[in-house]
Amino acid sequence: MAEITAGLVKELRERSGVGMMECKKALVENNGDIEAAMEWLRKNGLAKADKKADRVAAEGLIAVAQKAGKAVLVEVNSETDFSSRNEQFIQFTKDVANVALESGVADIEALKAAKLGDTTVEEGAKALTLTIGEKFDVRRMAKAENDGPIGAYSHSGRIGVLVALKGGSEELAKGIAMHVAAMNPKFIKVEDVPADYIEKEKEIALSQMSDKEKAKPADILDKIVTGKINKILAEATLVGQPYVLDGDVTVAETLKKAGADIVTVQRLAVGEGIEKVVDDFAAEVMKQAGLA
Repeated sequence: MAEITAGLVKELRERSGVGMMECKKALVENNGDIEAAMEWLRKNGLAKADKKADRVAAEGLIAVAQKAGKAVLVEVNSETDFSSRNEQFIQFTKDVANVALESGVADIEALKAAKLGDTTVEEGAKALTLTIGEKFDVRRMAKAENDGPIGAYSHSGRIGVLVALKGGSEELAKGIAMHVAAMNPKFIKVEDVPADYIEKEKEIALSQMSDKEKAKPADILDKIVTGKINKILAEATLVGQPYVLDGDVTVAETLKKAGADIVTVQRLAVGEGIEKVVDDFAAEVMKQAGLA
């Protein structure tokens, strides 16, 4: 039997949103396997979804740059939110996004090596560290190139989205980018959903059904499960979701009306996947003042 540590229980609790006792029981039932425990919680109707991706840690900004037929997002991280509001830092992120746009670099390593004034982007980040006193990291970039419309949207510098369309307009592309920023769909279309994802959702749907429901004839049971899966897929796919700018229609219906289709979607949110070291505000101020 694997040891069920407090850290393991805490991690499962953060991912599932379920209470400590239920998380411990799930880990015991699954011999300490956190992935199996997460699935066990879902099958027992205790957790709706894995919240692991919500553990956003690092601070910083997402910068957007755009010109005809081309747009980029760049994420630059800082240690604290306090410094991410620094004017020098804000200008640096804008400059880096413009370098990414104009240089045409394809990945983050090429962007770090690209020229920024008389130096490189990476050296510029190091110089900013010397000035402000925190480590800054040019962490990620995303780009879209398209003969048709491109919508670029930044939500308070925390989330950036690019949407490229075939047909439609830039206004529609930006509207869908705003939708993606707000709803963060897992997939674009049903055909993009992996078969194993659908099978797992079917298994979970069956596990959550009552004995009375399971006792129904096979064809009726299949219709019930299919209905549940269709609802899940509508919620998980961009085109299946109600359009945030007009809740009476789905994104798919909005696109069809405009004679448009999605070419690509890119979404970055500050600090995705980075564990955060939580400092209290007083400590942050002391650090900025050079007193800690």
